[in-house]
Amino acid sequence: MTAGELSRDARQVFMRAALAVKPKPSPAGKPKFLGPPAAVVPFSDWNYYYTRDPLEWHSDTDTNHKVSVPIGFVTDLASIPSAFWTLLPKTASYTYAAIIHDYLYWTQPCSREDADNMLKAVMEELKVAELKIVTIYQGVRFGGEASWTNNAAAKAKGEKRVLKLFPTDMKISWEQWKIEPDVFA
Repeated sequence: MTAGELSRDARQVFMRAALAVKPKPSPAGKPKFLGPPAAVVPFSDWNYYYTRDPLEWHSDTDTNHKVSVPIGFVTDLASIPSAFWTLLPKTASYTYAAIIHDYLYWTQPCSREDADNMLKAVMEELKVAELKIVTIYQGVRFGGEASWTNNAAAKAKGEKRVLKLFPTDMKISWEQWKIEPDVFA
């Protein structure tokens, strides 16, 4: 089943669940997620989404990374091949970790390895099951190089991923919206 074939009920359940996620304090009591849960809105194809709220996370390790995903960032959520969606759907307890990871892969403010390690750290904070963390982490370490390289090439060609205007027609796909003039920040 593709994301476009998800039932309306399944989509509504996802959106309610995404809005219901609450920030969790770190063991030291200091929150790693800053602010309320971020709303994520799909384009019509349900393959791409954009953030309607900022999503901020910081690491309290010695590297002390902070990631601030802006309003309007376009993401495909978890970039998991559709053959594995039964076990690892695009939307699950790791969705916010996937958005942060996508943003790091797009902006490339750190090494790819650091971005992958932050994905793992965010999933751990979100209490994702250990087997899923290991599987997703190993997947991005093994297969993420192409996405990293393709993102750098797309940015170099002028592609943008942060919207300043959001679609008002629910039938608009990302492929249609990204060619509209003046929709990017």
